[in-house]
Amino acid sequence: MLYTALYTKGFRVLMMVIGKVHSIETCGTVDGPGIRYAVFLQGCPLRCIYCHNPDTWPTDSKTATEISVEEIVRDIVKYKSYFKFSGGGMTLTGGEPLMQKAFCKEVFKACQTQGIHTALDTSGCYKIDEHVAEILSYTDLVLLDIKTINPARFLDLAGIKIDNTLAFAQYLNDNNIPVWIRFVQVPGHTNITKEMHDLAQYVCNLKNVDKFSVLPFHQLGAYKWADMGLDYKLQDTKEPTKEETENLRNLFRSYGLDVI
Repeated sequence: MLYTALYTKGFRVLMMVIGKVHSIETCGTVDGPGIRYAVFLQGCPLRCIYCHNPDTWPTDSKTATEISVEEIVRDIVKYKSYFKFSGGGMTLTGGEPLMQKAFCKEVFKACQTQGIHTALDTSGCYKIDEHVAEILSYTDLVLLDIKTINPARFLDLAGIKIDNTLAFAQYLNDNNIPVWIRFVQVPGHTNITKEMHDLAQYVCNLKNVDKFSVLPFHQLGAYKWADMGLDYKLQDTKEPTKEETENLRNLFRSYGLDVI
């Protein structure tokens, strides 16, 4: 791999790796606290039936843009004043960002050198090896997606087992790494009453959870499944109403969770 160097305000940071980027949102407000520079990385091993970005799945997508660590960090630094004003920072999301471990590490390391808050939006599907552990050492906040707490249903929803996600959550808890839990409300699939109570009880046993985010299912990405020739099983699934979403949030709040 080729190495490059970033010179910014007296800092020299060695970097390697070219990242495959699906898209960038420069002033987002949903991928962590404050105004966020969100980088959506290409590639994902999950096959969630309600995914609204299935175009991020293939690692060899011709629509992905190859960007060096130097290029992306130079652009992120331009938004530091917005981050400072709003308490924001940058987020690596996807897809599953941990498919590009080296890129994640170098971007986070460089951003922390510049005093920029880093957030990792992940499914926790990878085992904690030395590479993941190093990335987490440069991570200020993890946005951890938990599809459901039911192992069989998790497999049906995501196409992988729940084991690594729970082990990932435990590692974050043991190392006191701040977490926002993210849960997608999909009528008929994830809003099973007993399982939601079980999930709330599980999350309550974690000591590092700052917030619990309920994300209502939507159909905005349905057209992508059709464009890619994929079988979209939720074509007839209705989006939850605002009342249904608020009722679900109140269920989690009843366990003392800070729900957004």
